[in-house]
Amino acid sequence: MLIADLITHDIPTLQGSDTVEQALLWMEEFKITHLPVLHHKKLTGLISETDLLDASNPQSKIADNKFNYIKPQIHQNQHAFDALKIMSGLHLTLIPVLDEKDHYLGNVTQKSVLDRLAGLSAVMEQGGIIELEINKNDYSLTQIASIVEGNDAKILSSYVSSLPDANKILVTLKINRDDLSRVLQTFYRYNYEVKASYHQAGYEDDLKNRFDEFIKYLNV
Repeated sequence: MLIADLITHDIPTLQGSDTVEQALLWMEEFKITHLPVLHHKKLTGLISETDLLDASNPQSKIADNKFNYIKPQIHQNQHAFDALKIMSGLHLTLIPVLDEKDHYLGNVTQKSVLDRLAGLSAVMEQGGIIELEINKNDYSLTQIASIVEGNDAKILSSYVSSLPDANKILVTLKINRDDLSRVLQTFYRYNYEVKASYHQAGYEDDLKNRFDEFIKYLNV
């Protein structure tokens, strides 16, 4: 999933001649808290809603204020995970995309990345979830998949997250069965520690909420 596939051109860019008030109106319209500022198609940086609100004169031009621009950027041939890492670390709602010559191409928004990741992670597919707490040294996706498939089920997606105990990880599985009783029994038989499971029909809203919580936690 390349950044090039997620670029949007709907969000306007700012020029030095635009006013603070105009920038704030665009942020409100597009539900974002950052906008890129360009100078001759080159990225000057991102301006934040907080800095704009601190400006003494809403009618003043962007160029007439001494804003503290940040300059996060990503190139079109990078992966969506790279964008997510930067946006998560800097609490951004979007990130500018540049080509090989550092010319501005457009933006990738937090929403566009999360929507695409939700699709990749089978969030909206029918099925249930199992969370396993495993020692890092004991982790084997091959063995986990064998247990699931041995119960006539398939893993639709999986991800691994860290735990406070540095020796352990949390493995979250999305499985294509609403009733995971047999799968769970097998995990128990193999002495896996099942931290949680969600496998009744109609639990897709809960699944999406848990995915959103994971994205907030994620620092890939």
